[in-house]
Amino acid sequence: MSGCPFLTKQHLLKSKLSAADEEDDSQKGINKAIKGGISYGDYLQLDKVINAQVLQSEVRGKKIHDEHLFIVTHQAYELWFKQIIWELDSVRKLFIHNHVRDERNMLKVVSRIHRITMIFRLLVDQFAVLETMTALDFFDFREYLSSASGFQSLQFRLLENKIGVAENLRVPYNRRHYRDNFQGEESEALLRTEQEPTLLQLVEQWLERTPGLEKDGFNFWGKLQANIDEGFRVEKHKLEKMADDETKQEMLEDLNKQIELFNALFDSKRHDHLLSKGDRRLSYRALQGALMIYFYREEPRFQVPFQLLTYLMEVDTLMTKWRYNHVCMAHRMIGSKAGTGGSSGYHYLRSTVSDRYKVFVDLFNLATFLVPPAWVPKLNPSVHKFPYTAECNDSSYSSCGSCSSEED
Repeated sequence: MSGCPFLTKQHLLKSKLSAADEEDDSQKGINKAIKGGISYGDYLQLDKVINAQVLQSEVRGKKIHDEHLFIVTHQAYELWFKQIIWELDSVRKLFIHNHVRDERNMLKVVSRIHRITMIFRLLVDQFAVLETMTALDFFDFREYLSSASGFQSLQFRLLENKIGVAENLRVPYNRRHYRDNFQGEESEALLRTEQEPTLLQLVEQWLERTPGLEKDGFNFWGKLQANIDEGFRVEKHKLEKMADDETKQEMLEDLNKQIELFNALFDSKRHDHLLSKGDRRLSYRALQGALMIYFYREEPRFQVPFQLLTYLMEVDTLMTKWRYNHVCMAHRMIGSKAGTGGSSGYHYLRSTVSDRYKVFVDLFNLATFLVPPAWVPKLNPSVHKFPYTAECNDSSYSSCGSCSSEED
């Protein structure tokens, strides 16, 4: 049976009225722009940003299409470098002024370091846009770059210094100090960052205050060493009771290597020697704090610190990926030619993709020293609470009324 024509028309009328109401609702806003005030373009200074792409090929009378992409991409890199430095400086300020004694500010630290990792992810992926340009496309305008080189990016060098890339571990640039490529105020700015506390140094000081390291308190390090020694003793006793064969010998050799590894871990002089060579970056006590955070990462008390250590490793990982992508792109675009700045190009860039440029390499190496859960000193919930609301002391994690918070 067909529907009633009258009802159908009534339904269509209601639908039209409803649509009209929705359309009216969408137009109920007030256009504040016509009343004056700052506009979108003025707020973002778009007249400067959008008109900052000056193609050298066009200046020379031959406009080459892909030079525009090259300029925009590198300008975008520099803007993101600026934002990373902004976040990095705010984090360093929190540490320098001891605001990290308030756990609320530790959440700010973790959040901002996480933001830096997300920006670096963008920077790593941004190479894919540049790689839509072929080597021939780049060759068409490379001569117009003259002596301009990515090595001359002041912001990237400042960023490296602020995070903690060691001056003595840098690869020389044409056998010269990296700062020799900058003059005047730029060189002075780099020198200042070499003298200021780096993120690595500030994190190191923070780790050294990890609660539970005190020998007259929980004494995490002493208990851990005793437990590991006992664990290895038990394991060795089990192996020695096995029948003599090739498998037993291999297992004993492997166990002895593990024992030697942990003996070195608990040797402070050995650590200081590695530190002097640049093979380790953190102080002996800071390393102890980092390992303690790793072992107790599931404890509420250590969850935020563990997140921070994880993100710091992520910063190192992504910076390494960025360098590697840069190496691959340079090799693809110019082969083994010299760089526009005069370096050996691909060969120089390849030499920078190494652990010497990793700032938090010690955090990566912590996985070397993981042990069975049974070997980790047990916390007594009634004694070792390490609460956030502890009285003010030398712990970087405690908070109280007298602890100040971030001002900006």
